[in-house]
Amino acid sequence: MTREQAISRLRAAGCVFAEDEADVLIEAAAAGTPLAGMVERRVAGEPLEQVVGHADFAGVRVRLRPGVFVPRVRSELLVRLGAAAVGPGAVVVDLCCGSGALGLAVRHRVAGIVLHAADVDPTAVACATENLGGDVHQGDLFQALPEALRGRIDLLLANVPYVATAHLPFLPAEARDHEPRTALDGGDDGLAVFRAVAAGARDWLAPGGLLISEITEAQTRIASTIADGNGLTATVTTDDDLDARAILARRPR
Repeated sequence: MTREQAISRLRAAGCVFAEDEADVLIEAAAAGTPLAGMVERRVAGEPLEQVVGHADFAGVRVRLRPGVFVPRVRSELLVRLGAAAVGPGAVVVDLCCGSGALGLAVRHRVAGIVLHAADVDPTAVACATENLGGDVHQGDLFQALPEALRGRIDLLLANVPYVATAHLPFLPAEARDHEPRTALDGGDDGLAVFRAVAAGARDWLAPGGLLISEITEAQTRIASTIADGNGLTATVTTDDDLDARAILARRPR
């Protein structure tokens, strides 16, 4: 299959950036995967990043597997905030880690951190292990973590699912059909998993430790109330360029 044929096939399927996507697929095909097969997977609606097996995110290349949540550009805000909050030797946990992209990107920016990650999805855990090399745990939120981390976490990155259940049908088909529901569904108001994380965070964070999660504008007030009600001090940071919003909830010293 030529580049022109790939572009034509992608354009006919509705890919807005057909030329750019064709170039990404051609680059991946140079490693030995047939281009035609990858084009057909993309035409069928599979996310480009899952098709080529990686995503470039916040300065790192993240390996991806089919069925694993694709890191979003807006989540670079969490990386930036997290990296600014810790130094070498800090204990960092990437909770609901998916591919491990957030932890990987923070470790890239801050050498010498002690990094752990966890996810409930075994496919995500396998993918994150490829990216992080170890200390990736499977289980439901804090239940997955080694007990030795309790009260010692300096930075808790928790990019929890925050889409309200009723809004799931309105997500792009790429997300609905090719990413696990556990990575998307945040319950009735999108904050069910955040509630569970905030409820346990004070026990797991070190004194002065920081929890950072992604939220929407509509969730700001309720998320702040949840954090405050669990003994954490909440602030909210936004980035208009990334169309991103993060809640930072700190355990008092």
